[in-house]
Amino acid sequence: MRSPTDDDPLRRVMVWIAAAATLSFATVGLANQNDPRLGPLFERLKAAPNAEAAAPEEQAIWRIWHESGSAEIDALMVRGLRAMGTRDLPAALAAFDEMVRRAPEFAEAWNKRATVNYLMGRLPESIADIDRTLALEPRHFGALSGLGLVRLAEGEEEKALDAFDRALAVHPNLAGADTHIRALREKLRGRRI
Repeated sequence: MRSPTDDDPLRRVMVWIAAAATLSFATVGLANQNDPRLGPLFERLKAAPNAEAAAPEEQAIWRIWHESGSAEIDALMVRGLRAMGTRDLPAALAAFDEMVRRAPEFAEAWNKRATVNYLMGRLPESIADIDRTLALEPRHFGALSGLGLVRLAEGEEEKALDAFDRALAVHPNLAGADTHIRALREKLRGRRI
């Protein structure tokens, strides 16, 4: 079982995503995984012919997922994302721990903590947080893709393939998922021969 390290390309990507999310974070009233704007966005996301066409829907979904409707929770989100961006993972974990304590029905709080747990090599904790994220928002393609990365880190390739397949079922143009799927199918096919 491998854990992400400082020179791990997946770790660098996750830290970059956290930093980018900080820049695009916006609060517009009450919103979260139950926001009625999400349904049409997911329909358009699924129908998009390519990644470029899907990008506006994906960005809008992420913005809504980051909207808690609470100034306190939003401040914790910003604090956690900034800590991730500067690689201060203990500070990020503390912010996201507080978020899940204060807002246990806010899926993105669990997803962010899952990401930090993954980056810290705390894979069972990451999976538990992903499970909670998906219980609250089954369409969370970020959590599904993250589950694939965690399963890869554990050496659980068939479970990783399943997670990436589930992510693509929600977001057919999700960056990186198809690459992982092709590589995993090839590797698993080679073992079965």
